Amino acid sequence: MSAMRSPQPGSGTPRLTQTQLNGVIARHRAFRRSQSGGIRANLKFHDLSHLDLSGIDLSDADLSGAKLFGARLSQTNLSGANLYAADLRMAHLEHANLHRGDLRGACLRGAVMSGANLVEVDLRDGMMMRWDAAGELAEHRFDPSPVISEMTAATVNAANLSRAKIANAFVMQTDLTDAVMRGTKFMRTNLTNSNLTGCDLTGADLTEAILKDTKLTGSILTGAAINGASFKGAVLTGAVLDSAHLASGDLKGAVLGKSFLREGPDLEPLLRAHAEWIGSGSKHGERADLSAFDLRGVTLQGVNLAAAVMTTISYPKGCLAGARLAIADLSLSDLREADFRHADLRGALLKRSSLNGANLSGALLGAVHIQSMNDHLWRANLHRARLDGAILAGADLEKADLTGASLVCADLRNARLKDADLSGADLTDADLSGVDLSRSRIAEAVGLG
Repeated sequence: MSAMRSPQPGSGTPRLTQTQLNGVIARHRAFRRSQSGGIRANLKFHDLSHLDLSGIDLSDADLSGAKLFGARLSQTNLSGANLYAADLRMAHLEHANLHRGDLRGACLRGAVMSGANLVEVDLRDGMMMRWDAAGELAEHRFDPSPVISEMTAATVNAANLSRAKIANAFVMQTDLTDAVMRGTKFMRTNLTNSNLTGCDLTGADLTEAILKDTKLTGSILTGAAINGASFKGAVLTGAVLDSAHLASGDLKGAVLGKSFLREGPDLEPLLRAHAEWIGSGSKHGERADLSAFDLRGVTLQGVNLAAAVMTTISYPKGCLAGARLAIADLSLSDLREADFRHADLRGALLKRSSLNGANLSGALLGAVHIQSMNDHLWRANLHRARLDGAILAGADLEKADLTGASLVCADLRNARLKDADLSGADLTDADLSGVDLSRSRIAEAVGLG
């Protein structure tokens, strides 16, 4: 465990008022702009609890050992900042920029970091030393009890933690839903009871990590190192796994999709009961539920599974060409390279599903009217779906929800995206020849320039 010491002995720095803090911020702003009178913000060891630092530029500032308990740091620029051993418990860091920040030894217990940029941050162990009132070198702390490096009970959903270093840390009971953690170092990290639903852990290092009872549904673990990791009770249904992961034995105790061919019901009776359920307006028969099954080896070409429940299924390279899947729920599923040619997916739920390389040419992914008192319009939902390299040529995506979806290198030639919501979607290098984007929403979409 590394350590730092205060450069000068002393009994601590008084708490700043909001007015005093505003003065420090103004001088730091001038420093960043190379203006006269500018001074880099030095808030080392300061108590800034519950103060408002939202939306300001504190990049490269020194906040080491600072107490930021409950501080408001939403959309604050803290890139390259020194937050070594800082107390960030219960802090609000929504959409903050912490790129390459030094957070070694920092405590983020209960912090809210939704949408934050944590790329290449260092969250490993660390301890800060300083001179106390008696002139003795002692561990720096604001409270009688030690504040250790951890992210327990934090909310980090949709944050980007790519290539971050979180080794040996406690990240228990933390919400990391939809977080991007490509190449992140989690060696020996305790992630017990955390929610990693829909996370991208491509190339992450989970060596000897503890993932007991962790939720990993729909997550991507391609190329991840899991040697010696504990997955007891971890839910991995719908997750994208390498064949080496399944053969390694490291997933012992994890909850994986059950083989439909070996453990599922007979397909034909299931489809007949579902057809009766549809035809009778749900009064007779039984709705098909294929949730959490591994459907590899099953052919579903042309079947009628409209309104079926098919969440967290594993069906890479599956055959669903011409299938009727209107209003079906296929969320958080592994559907890479699946064949959906000319399938009816109107109003279907494909949230957070992996559809990289899937063939959806000519598929219907528009809205469907639900006949009821309110005449409800049910849109196809592909929120944060992964469609990199997917074929969507000639597909109907009118009014579809594609918010946050990844469509890198996708083939969208002559696709209909009229009135679709592409907010935050990534269409880098996608083929958009002949695409109808009239009235579509493209706020913060990438690759449309």
